Amino acid sequence: MKQVFAERMALLGTETAFEVLARAKKLEAQGKDIVHLEIGEPDFNTPQNIIDAACLALANGYTHYTPAPGLQEVRETIAEYIIRHKNVEVSAENVVIVPGGKPIMFFSILATVNPGDEVIYPNPGFPIYESVIRFAGGKPVPIPLREENQFRLDVNELAQLITPHTKMLIINSPGNPTGGVLTDKDIEAIADLVRGKEILVLSDEIYDRIVYGDTRPLSIASLPGMKDWTIILDGFSKTFAMTGWRLGYGVMHPEIADRLAQLMVNSNSCTSAFTQMAGKEALTGPQADVERMVAEFKKRRDLIVKGLNSIPGITCLAPEGSFYVFPNIKSFAKNCKEVADYLLNNAGVACLGGTAFGSYGEGYLRLSYANSTENIQKALERIETALGKLR
Repeated sequence: MKQVFAERMALLGTETAFEVLARAKKLEAQGKDIVHLEIGEPDFNTPQNIIDAACLALANGYTHYTPAPGLQEVRETIAEYIIRHKNVEVSAENVVIVPGGKPIMFFSILATVNPGDEVIYPNPGFPIYESVIRFAGGKPVPIPLREENQFRLDVNELAQLITPHTKMLIINSPGNPTGGVLTDKDIEAIADLVRGKEILVLSDEIYDRIVYGDTRPLSIASLPGMKDWTIILDGFSKTFAMTGWRLGYGVMHPEIADRLAQLMVNSNSCTSAFTQMAGKEALTGPQADVERMVAEFKKRRDLIVKGLNSIPGITCLAPEGSFYVFPNIKSFAKNCKEVADYLLNNAGVACLGGTAFGSYGEGYLRLSYANSTENIQKALERIETALGKLR
């Protein structure tokens, strides 16, 4: 059936985490014990107040279509949250609610990037960035994130990549897969670099509540002259353990919001009403569960970083945000996918090779520590034993 498909389908990539998850599940079905460190999903239950709000919304008739950009009352709630949490003055007209975070990536790029336009994106970075850039006909331009710079982009290097054809810059802080966090000075320097050049910034801030320092990450949209040229991507999956609810949103100039609403009409019609009401409760209700989850993630981070650094041949930076580590395995002189496959098949530990996130991820693995301390400890012991046989 090869001839059936449009040529553009060959331009789409995938998300390796789901492929590895499927392989791991197949091994489990055969009776093998697997520790899952491959998927970026909090292992906590959605807080009960959010579940209760969804049930109440269903009982109260929130079971029908909503306006394409979302319910007005929920858009207003999100705008108030953005003002309070990110220090960006916006209103409901800046907000588009979508089923998950990915549609904001997809729609923003489809709506603004013409064939041949250049889009600078982090590498290693979330693989859907490059996939959608190619699908839209844009030219992907990777900005390397290097371990020696704590997996932050180098602003001087970024300056060299900007050309008259640059249409968009994608930044992600805290980042997936590295857990790196751009400093306030980094963000300010990036803003100084792009301000006035008519370059859109897609700022993926989905992990900005999962940080381990004393200060919140700075949103580039909060800086002078940047609000109208920034599209903030955020959502509920990571912070509130709501991955299966499929609820995200973007914050952007109202004219861009109108275009994304057009794409919603042509694809999803709208985001389900009762999940939007659950999202409203998530932002306005008690935040103790979020604080508890982040504290537990920090505990797990400290455990996995210490454990990885104790394994001969591995070095691992402590991430400042998200729930991923990106250990260096270059001493084993094997490509990272081979090592990840070896650990899955021989140690029962599911993780990802760094090249699942771009070519600059070679020599690294990504492990999600969104799992119990018991399972993390079990995985560390298995990794040490298995890699010891490769040395």
